[in-house]
Order: sequence, then structure tokens, then C-alpha cells
Amino acid sequence: MKSRHPWIVGVSGASGTPYAAAVLRGLLAAGESVDLVVSRASRLTLLDETGIAFRDAHWREDLREWLARGADGKPGTFRVDIDGVRHWAAGDLAAGPSSGSYPVKGMLIVPASTACVAGVALGLSKDLLQRAASVTLKERRRLVVAIRETPLNGQTLKHLVTLDEAGAVVLPASPAFYAGATHIQDLVDFVAGRVLDAAGVPHQLYRRWEGELGGSRTD
Repeated sequence: MKSRHPWIVGVSGASGTPYAAAVLRGLLAAGESVDLVVSRASRLTLLDETGIAFRDAHWREDLREWLARGADGKPGTFRVDIDGVRHWAAGDLAAGPSSGSYPVKGMLIVPASTACVAGVALGLSKDLLQRAASVTLKERRRLVVAIRETPLNGQTLKHLVTLDEAGAVVLPASPAFYAGATHIQDLVDFVAGRVLDAAGVPHQLYRRWEGELGGSRTD
């Protein structure tokens, strides 16, 4: 039987749960396996932004409902097979991703809050998300940190520099408009696509720049 070699996806408490959903859909569409860690703070954000209460005991049901929603909150927008997902409770510090010997491709933190960024930069490992990120760095695996906060104070900027110097990709959740966005989902998918680009995962989430001014306009 083929062994799993997943991407860890960590969801922290910053606003932007549609970004996480789009990244998860993109990974699964590309045939990638996923180990999912949803922090305690992010569950409050998810409840606020979608009305979905993410529960460890019912994570499959809750994840299916979450990933089926569009960025506008409309249920049933997407159909997603979550068989490639394994869920780890945020408080489980004995979980697989807490060890460097657990085989993974890397980790994507989407969205990343300033508290999460600080914890990873300082090596606090207060929960599984932070511990998995620290392990990813020490093992020299790919770590993408999609920070979602504005404005940024000096201390957070220092933490981001620390992560950059440690080898992480710091990727602000900053949508672009040259791809011809006409819907909120297009802006979300642009950021998710850039996260997947940084991870080297193929996708078709946004129209790439081809050097033609106005190429995305249809009028």
C-alpha cells in the first residue's frame, strides 16, 4: 500500500477561513493528501464567518460542510472528496506532525494570525499547529505562512523577518486584480493559488499574468 506523504494545513484564528477552504480544495483537487490542524481560536472565527461549529468528534461532517461553501457563504457551491484528509486535534501534542520523523511534504498556515506568527517565530509550540510549524522549520521543509492582518506593527514585522530568515515563505493574504476578478471567490482563489504556487502544487485557481495589458478584460 502506498504510504501517505501529506501536506500539513494549519488554520489559525485570523479572519480568512475562505482562504483555508480554497487551499484545502486545491490540494485535494491536485491529488495531495492533507493533515489538518484547526486551532481553537480558528474555530471561533469559522463559526463567526460561516456559522459552522468545527467539532473534533464530527470533523468529517463539519469539514464537508465548510469546503462545500463558497466565499460568499452559499452552501453547496463546491463538491469535494475529503478522503485524503486526516484530522489532528490542536491540543494533541503526541500527534504525528509533532515529530520530525513523521513524513510530510511541508506545511501551509492559512490564514496565519499575528499570534500564530509570534508563536512560531519564538518557538513556543503552545499547540499542535505551532509545534508542527517548528518541526517543519527544523527539518528544512517548506513552510508557507499566509498572514492575514493589517496594519502590521513593528513586532510582527520582526517576527515575519525571523520566519523568512528561518526559511519560511511569508505570503500576505493580498489579492490582486489583474486576473480579472468578478466575484469574491476569484479574489479568494487568487490568494489560495499563490499559496499553492509557493508549495509547488499545480492548480488552475486564477488566470496567470502573460504580459498583455488588459488581457483579463472581456469588453
